[in-house]
Amino acid sequence: MIERLYIHNFRCFENFELVLKEMPTALLLGTNGSGKSSIRQVLTILQRIGFGRSRLDQLLRPEDFGRGGKTLPIRFEIEALISGRPYLYTLAVELSGDPAELHVHEERLIAGGEPVYSRRQAEVTQHNAGGATESVFLIDGKTIALSILQGRNEPNDLGTFKNWLASMVVLAPIPSTMSGDSTGNEGWWQAITDGSKFGEWFTWLIDTYPAADSIIEQSLRNQMPDFGKISKIPVGPSIERTERMSLSFRKDRAETSIAFPDLSDGEKCFLLGAVVVAMNKVFPSLVCFWDEPDNYLSLSEVGHFIMDLRRSFSAGGQLLITSHNPEAIRKFSDENTLVLYRNSHLEPTQVRRLEELSVHGDLVEALIRGDVGP
Repeated sequence: MIERLYIHNFRCFENFELVLKEMPTALLLGTNGSGKSSIRQVLTILQRIGFGRSRLDQLLRPEDFGRGGKTLPIRFEIEALISGRPYLYTLAVELSGDPAELHVHEERLIAGGEPVYSRRQAEVTQHNAGGATESVFLIDGKTIALSILQGRNEPNDLGTFKNWLASMVVLAPIPSTMSGDSTGNEGWWQAITDGSKFGEWFTWLIDTYPAADSIIEQSLRNQMPDFGKISKIPVGPSIERTERMSLSFRKDRAETSIAFPDLSDGEKCFLLGAVVVAMNKVFPSLVCFWDEPDNYLSLSEVGHFIMDLRRSFSAGGQLLITSHNPEAIRKFSDENTLVLYRNSHLEPTQVRRLEELSVHGDLVEALIRGDVGP
């Protein structure tokens, strides 16, 4: 579970702190341009670091520097509670050299209050279990240390934290780009943000954790009571061994099957939600950030879908969503609704819990009027 996310000098964020301690589910509200999608981008960067993306120029751009300008570092801090153990990861990135390029200014990982490693520019110091210095060495200043360092023994805090970052699910799906095809050869189970490799992700999950199959099917029946089962049908040349997902539906004695490309956008989102529910069952401390999960759903479906997602995270893991949908907004309470706001594009984003703000009357009506703010 993320307990705190700190962002400085990145896009619209300046000394921005998102406190999520003891929040298994949370809703982020805010007008367009308030920074919700930029939080998603920060989590995507951290997730990519976790599964080995080490080059800074593959993660950040000079244009990402915020109001503090390019003379000050971008700084990320994430505090997490993983299986009851606290972790703190810090990454600061600067533009330096001639020509100016992205370099790591500072980096460190602390677990259980003790340093795992620390870094100042190119110099990395690894620490042993007692916190004493174990080794000091140099690495390329354009490379993230966390992505390439290996712990001496397994399991270890370095591996635990990297695996936790890698398992984060960060979503802003575009159903028209989602594919239900899989070759079974891709091990990159991490969800592409737009869902374009959904078939590969689904296949990896079912092959690796067979118990996920029944969880997915039950979740789908919660949304579509006539759902039957998921099948895989061969498509294309046999040498490529490509399989395509197909869903069957039953009522009384009649049955029909619909291939993945022919599903509606909302039905594809139901599938995505079912996989998220299953992931949370098989991965401890899973974090899912879903940008507007209510998109593509009818008003009558939104509330039930959001509550099904929230219930699945009530016993573990963490679900963070953004929304502009009144039915989704009403499924959260004041203490787990966070409001992002900016007075103009020339000012940084701020955040407050809804319970700290003065809201007159119905929240949705106040949002429509633009009356929710400091």
